[in-house]
Amino acid sequence: MKHPLVCITLRGETAEQVSRDALSAKDLGADLVEVRIDMLWLREERVPIEKGNDDNYGDRNEFSITQNFLDFEDVDIKTDLETISASIDVPLIFTCRSKDQGGFFPGDESQRTEVLKEAISLNPQWVDLEVSINPGIREEITSIIGKETKIIASIHSNEKTPPPSEIVQDVLDNQELGDIVKACYITKNRTDGLRIFEAAWELKDSDTDSTLMGLGPGGDWSRIHAPLLGQFMVYSTTESGWHLAQQGRINASDLKTAWGLLGYA
Repeated sequence: MKHPLVCITLRGETAEQVSRDALSAKDLGADLVEVRIDMLWLREERVPIEKGNDDNYGDRNEFSITQNFLDFEDVDIKTDLETISASIDVPLIFTCRSKDQGGFFPGDESQRTEVLKEAISLNPQWVDLEVSINPGIREEITSIIGKETKIIASIHSNEKTPPPSEIVQDVLDNQELGDIVKACYITKNRTDGLRIFEAAWELKDSDTDSTLMGLGPGGDWSRIHAPLLGQFMVYSTTESGWHLAQQGRINASDLKTAWGLLGYA
């Protein structure tokens, strides 16, 4: 059974941290890695939670996390991108997600466009462009993309998971915007996860390369069963912990173990 490409989304809030995580991703056998450029403006602060005698947190809630954001001018994005690109020797996806798309980029759309153009100038193998980008801005960005860079047309919905037929239509309606369509939906329960699974099943024999997933309970089903569903790519992480399943994410090593146990190897 053909395996999808395993993409590991890199962790880190600085170029150096991202580069270090890329080494871990390579050790885990990543076929490609995703750099979330917008996270370079994020600074997370972990504060220990004081637990009383009656608390039953165990190791699960040792910290509360506060997110702080740098101003746009506080990041030397040209230098950071050059550092990251030079230090990673596996195929690379550059993504810069705006806040309204669930990301952390603090600037406006014109500034984000300039950041994406700076990233594209480094000739990555892939660049992620949301399907919701203004058509004029999309044309401005794609006009500078060389033949060596492919486009991921991404759909990120903050609303509830739609029925399988609507997910399939989302993918088919946007297939001309990229070399692959990525669709990610918020999942509240296993029923939502099953909707994404059913949509991926319907698309597996189509001519459209796609990757479908959820963020939330049941969101990892389409990742775990990606070989069966004929998905083009699966997003994973070097991170580990009990919380990943509740977020619909999965550690890259656990993903490959699951594929072996399920007979997808």
